Amino acid sequence: MSASNDTATPRIPRPQEGFSASEAEIASGASIDPADVARFSAQAAEWWDAKGPFAPLHRFNPARLKLIRDHAAARFGRDSRARQPFGGLSLIDIGCGGGLLAEPMRRMGFDVTAIDASSENIGTARAHANQVGLDIRYRAATVEQMEAEGAGPFDVVLTMEVIEHVADPESFIRTCARLVKPGGLLMVMTLNRTVRSLLLGKVAAEYVLRWVPAGTHDWRQFLRPDEIRLMLSEEPLSLHGPYGLAYDPLADRWSETDDAAVNYMMVALRD
Repeated sequence: MSASNDTATPRIPRPQEGFSASEAEIASGASIDPADVARFSAQAAEWWDAKGPFAPLHRFNPARLKLIRDHAAARFGRDSRARQPFGGLSLIDIGCGGGLLAEPMRRMGFDVTAIDASSENIGTARAHANQVGLDIRYRAATVEQMEAEGAGPFDVVLTMEVIEHVADPESFIRTCARLVKPGGLLMVMTLNRTVRSLLLGKVAAEYVLRWVPAGTHDWRQFLRPDEIRLMLSEEPLSLHGPYGLAYDPLADRWSETDDAAVNYMMVALRD
């Protein structure tokens, strides 16, 4: 059985657990790009529709999950074939959207906190988690807010397809890095700034295949792996990657590849 189908013991969070409904569901911080937040908020109710606007992300998810699972298992010495290999470890999903990664991470055994700048996204994510009986701490917040409040540190910090949408990428990723517990890891997935990513990740995805709405991405905000390395050069981390992900149109699936010209992930380990 795949990781995404494993089930943690269902439990609806009690009101006093995690973040209560009375807490201010207002995200603030230098990383917020209001236009991007508004764009994703407008589609918040459709995150879990596998045939809706986020259908490409649903197809992308299994490859992302495998990459995350494999690197986390290697880092923490866990058996990736186990039903819940990451019990006892904490994880924060930064820019969680509707919870497409947070839920399988919880099913793998992680204690999950998930944040997003869009309160609409958080509402959708929280409602879906409650519906399927998963205890995930969801909150409309930014990584800057979490750091200011003393959250964490976490064994795993995830930020998947987020950094290309923020206003200050360096400040954002360095704040993410500071939330990593000693011995933990940070995983950052984004799009490379290459001619191929302009043709495939921007033009084809938005205007030919219409995988995402036009205007979802600004190619100028895509980041090269060396730029991420430079941004994190003053943090006590060792960086590995890039690890590429590529789409096979004949098989209609994504898989890991040595080619990082379009989609890729960087892994940063804290000693």
